[in-house]
Amino acid sequence: MQQDILINWSPQETRVAVVEQGAVQELHIERTLERGLVGNIYLGKVSRVLPGMQSAFIDIGLERAAFLHVADVWQRHESGDAPMIARKNEPPKPIEHQVFEGQSIVVQVIKDPIGSKGARLSTQISIAGRLLVHLPQDEHIGVSQKITPEERDALRGRLQKLVGLKDQGGGGGFILRTNGEDASDEELSEDIAYLRKTWARIKLAATTLPPMSVLHQDLSLLQRVLRDLAGESTQSIRIDSQEQFAKLMAFGKEFMPSAVPKLQLYKGERPIFDLYSIDEEIAKALGRRVELKSGGYLIIDQTEALTTVDVNTGGYVGARNFDDTIFKTNLEAAQAIARQLRLRNLGGIIIADFIDMAHEEHREQVLAELRKQLGRDRVKTMAGTFSQLGLVEMTRKRTRESLAHMLCEPCPVCQGKGSVKTVRSVAYEILREILREARQFNPKEFRVVANPDVIDLLLDEESQHLAGLSDFIGKPISLQGEGGLAQEQYDIVLL
Repeated sequence: MQQDILINWSPQETRVAVVEQGAVQELHIERTLERGLVGNIYLGKVSRVLPGMQSAFIDIGLERAAFLHVADVWQRHESGDAPMIARKNEPPKPIEHQVFEGQSIVVQVIKDPIGSKGARLSTQISIAGRLLVHLPQDEHIGVSQKITPEERDALRGRLQKLVGLKDQGGGGGFILRTNGEDASDEELSEDIAYLRKTWARIKLAATTLPPMSVLHQDLSLLQRVLRDLAGESTQSIRIDSQEQFAKLMAFGKEFMPSAVPKLQLYKGERPIFDLYSIDEEIAKALGRRVELKSGGYLIIDQTEALTTVDVNTGGYVGARNFDDTIFKTNLEAAQAIARQLRLRNLGGIIIADFIDMAHEEHREQVLAELRKQLGRDRVKTMAGTFSQLGLVEMTRKRTRESLAHMLCEPCPVCQGKGSVKTVRSVAYEILREILREARQFNPKEFRVVANPDVIDLLLDEESQHLAGLSDFIGKPISLQGEGGLAQEQYDIVLL
């Protein structure tokens, strides 16, 4: 499917939208002060080893210590030559036998810090190039699973010859990326040389720099557009900054010459994101409700543990009978769910609650459509079958913050609960608090400072209760409205 890539650049942030058939499919945002860490390589320092959790905390110079699990620690041969991963039928060595507190260790970020969790690390290093991924600690030669099996063996043979033998200055593992399928031997050789030089520079830095130093930083979002997002289906890559256009052209000519003809400098008077109403799509992607063309809708709720998607028919009554109405709504919902996962960058466990379908054939078609749409995702995604309750469980690899977590923060009024106490609930709470304080203190007067709506209720409908409380405690109670206070906020002043 043909796609266009739009880049809106400012000194504060870079925003990238991938558009297919006039609809936004993906959004990528990178802020200058909040750049992602995935792919970065650090010289970390082991701050704590937790044998009970088979993990360790590594200080890499961030606000929170990063997390290293034993499954992500690569073991070495007894000779100490080359690292190797534990065989599948053999448990890994306990982490306390592999790392120790105070140890300096080369680690790579495989997941950005998310919420209260620190970054996740691995000691298996991988360095992405234009056509290849270099695994310097391994000898594995692999080919992208997206390339057809018929071509995979031939490409692996070509790559093995180009990589060479270790005793001839070769060695190290390489994985051929999808965009390297049609590359010439010369292009592959150049990428191999570039990646080996990069690894040599990292090893040198690890011996000369102090712990908690950055040894290697992954490409910026602008550069990753050419490396990761642009492909054969990309028609154009438009950017609205003359300066960044020139830099991207230079980077493209050196590393991604096939993408250079697609680069265009956008000079239109309208903001580039207005071409496809992308800012409106971002606003919609931050809401709970997603409207379907048929009249149905989705309700998407993102929590710490998982994301839930509820499918509803809404006002759709267009099909001949009720079963067809449900089937058509679920079919459209399957397409919309896959798009929303990409658009919102939702990861982890996702539960989709489709409308119950009476026919097994309908369930299979909806599931097939969902898996087909998920197959277009760049991020690894898996979907199970319908459960007995009519739910579909999915997982989507989470490597960075979702769109909502990146652009929003918990509401200071409701503290992220999504609701606030009613005016009447707050009023009754104030009356209870006055009674509680009257038993502990003996002021001349109690003054209530609260939101004007709460004060109005106490003066009007609850005035009799307020007067009765004043008589009961034998103290006057005065009221003061304060517009700057949220509905739940109040203060009881002892005078």
